[in-house]
Amino acid sequence: MTTEFHMLALSIILGIVHLIVAAHFISFQYGYRWTASNREEEMPPLKGAAGRVDRAFTNFLETFPLFTAAVLIAHLAGRHSALTVWGVHLYFWGRVIYAVAYSTGLSYVRSMIWNVATAGIVLLLIALW
Repeated sequence: MTTEFHMLALSIILGIVHLIVAAHFISFQYGYRWTASNREEEMPPLKGAAGRVDRAFTNFLETFPLFTAAVLIAHLAGRHSALTVWGVHLYFWGRVIYAVAYSTGLSYVRSMIWNVATAGIVLLLIALW
């Protein structure tokens, strides 16, 4: 398996961890009865750590398809290089650190880390030219 596919697989695992953690934080705030319901009842916005964890997961979901597409295009085009390896590592490790930073409330640091993960996607795209 290429480094790019390995990091893509790790990113999928990261997404699953995001999902599980967010679901538990939401359940802690709204209660497991709400979690098990059909969720038609209006609930107040998530606050505190539950809101931050949920927003970090949503942000992951916004960038993950772009990352996946870039990895797949690079693979199909046979473009494996230092740029693609750096790109997948920047994305994955940036997203890991971003999740921790966002969940703990480190707002300015979080924004800088988001740029690191996004730069990983950009490197993958540059490698295609």
